[in-house]
Amino acid sequence: MNYIFTAVAALFCLNLAAVDTEVKKPTAKAVIQIWLAGGLSQLDTFDPKPNAGQDYCGPYNKPIPTNVEGIQISQMLPLLAKQADKYVILRGMTHNNNGHETAAYLVQTGRKPVEGLMFPGAGAVISYFKGYNGGYTGMLPPNITITSPLGRFSETGFLGSRYKSFATGGDPTKQPFAVEGIVSEKITLERQHDRRALLKSLDTFGQEMSEDPAVKAIDACQEQAYAVILGDAGKAFDLSEEKKELREKYGLNKFGQSCLVARRLAERGVPFITINVPGWDTHKDHFKEMYKKLPELDKGLATLLQDLSDRNLLDSTIVWVTGEFGHTPKVQYESPWNGGRGHYGKAFSALVAGGGFRGGKVVGKTDERGETVVERPIYPWDLIGSIYVLLGIDLNSQLPHPDGRSIAVSPLNTKEIPEKETGGILKEIMPDGVK
Repeated sequence: MNYIFTAVAALFCLNLAAVDTEVKKPTAKAVIQIWLAGGLSQLDTFDPKPNAGQDYCGPYNKPIPTNVEGIQISQMLPLLAKQADKYVILRGMTHNNNGHETAAYLVQTGRKPVEGLMFPGAGAVISYFKGYNGGYTGMLPPNITITSPLGRFSETGFLGSRYKSFATGGDPTKQPFAVEGIVSEKITLERQHDRRALLKSLDTFGQEMSEDPAVKAIDACQEQAYAVILGDAGKAFDLSEEKKELREKYGLNKFGQSCLVARRLAERGVPFITINVPGWDTHKDHFKEMYKKLPELDKGLATLLQDLSDRNLLDSTIVWVTGEFGHTPKVQYESPWNGGRGHYGKAFSALVAGGGFRGGKVVGKTDERGETVVERPIYPWDLIGSIYVLLGIDLNSQLPHPDGRSIAVSPLNTKEIPEKETGGILKEIMPDGVK
């Protein structure tokens, strides 16, 4: 049995059990998380401060108007400026932690670290409630990371490996996009069909014992695996099905093509999709890197929002753009940084769109230099709790712990978070009637 078949068969055998869950009326069905590993520089993107001077804004001192009156963003994001009616800028993000691992944990889980207890990330929680336990019947895994795993902490926490994200590996700019265990770079579909036929002809034991319950279960896993490799599910990663013009519009780079893959996965009902984008930790030569990365972000994200909208998918798909923190508002021009920005968790920006979030708004405000949140602080648990609500996940629902404990999905309705460290769910941008 070849490796690709074995890997996919194992994927499905892990998801045979089911757990009943209570689901409220959701507005969202899926989440596309764009993870900018290393942190998004807020002053250079969604919270420009042109009057702060060269020491803060560097060369980006000419913010541009958007298609929403009163909202300006960086001059480096002209395409996103035309899409502002579709998204919300969260300028009040804060958690006050500057360490990659801890900050990533805070933003991904929406929980504070607790000794002896590793909480699951949002992707694992959503997979628990909206994956195979919650009625998902898709042939693809319910939690997928495009390219490499995030890798900063154990993303499934106490929920365990069953809810771990399936990382595709590969490079979506290549043809074919080689996806671990599903699409091979070297083995054609024709050869896969031949291998399937050969395996079936050699399986004399299975033919003789075809009515045995254990053999039937194995056969069911095999059929599901082949359905992924050879059927429509595997085609989710085949970007040759898309028009050349659309691929170019997304950008013929890893980020742009990952955004296109994410749209195709959302179309197929995958509940949680992560696009892992490395390289945003710019301690040195920050602006040199931004001149390369911001146009890619602008092109890929703007096209994703428009494409989802054109296909009537944006209303049911949350797009969540974030890193683990922001970057220091004051540029570090001194050697050896040569115009770098450091880690900054005190005040930063994120972006959300779709799934019920009401676009064309800004929530939160920082001071004239972007150093402190002065209006509507937004903590990671506020944002993730809001995402759960739109997905129909009751914040009072319980997560199972291996030792028998039940732990609330969100800390918002518990004593886990001090009152002074939460603004609550984002009612300002939620559908009418959300309490």
